[in-house]
Amino acid sequence: MLGKPLLLVDVDGVISLFGFPPDERPSGTWATVDGIPHVLSTRAAELLRGLSSDFELIWCTGWEEKADEHLPHLVGMPRGLHHLTFERSPGRKHAHWKLDAIEAHAGDRPLAWVDDALDDACRAWAAARAAPTLLVATDPAKGLTEAEAAALRAFAADVAGRGPSRAA
Repeated sequence: MLGKPLLLVDVDGVISLFGFPPDERPSGTWATVDGIPHVLSTRAAELLRGLSSDFELIWCTGWEEKADEHLPHLVGMPRGLHHLTFERSPGRKHAHWKLDAIEAHAGDRPLAWVDDALDDACRAWAAARAAPTLLVATDPAKGLTEAEAAALRAFAADVAGRGPSRAA
């Protein structure tokens, strides 16, 4: 295999947490991005930085270029990560709004996608891909945790021929 597998990273529900009880606010950095308050998980960012040794990280978020603009200085994410740009037109091929851009960028490369809003269209798309594909769903109140990161590391090892992968 040439290169690392892709790791497509959503922001909202993965790094930017929401839906938690008001009296159980998670630890992280509070920030306002374009007038919208966010609780940014420093732990999720730490886990993603660790995963960058096994994956090529790609922003796969409605934040698009704003992820690279804000997250490096807010939570220490690497600067210069590529981001996908999404068409939000009714003529798209797939039901989930991110799939056309993912397919166009990924081609036949192995990939993992971490997102809190994976649906049946995403699962059907992943199952139909010829290349190894792992979908990792997160709880938006917790974001990326060690459990999901372990599944991602196992997938990368499996793709690289270093061991079996485990689905999240």
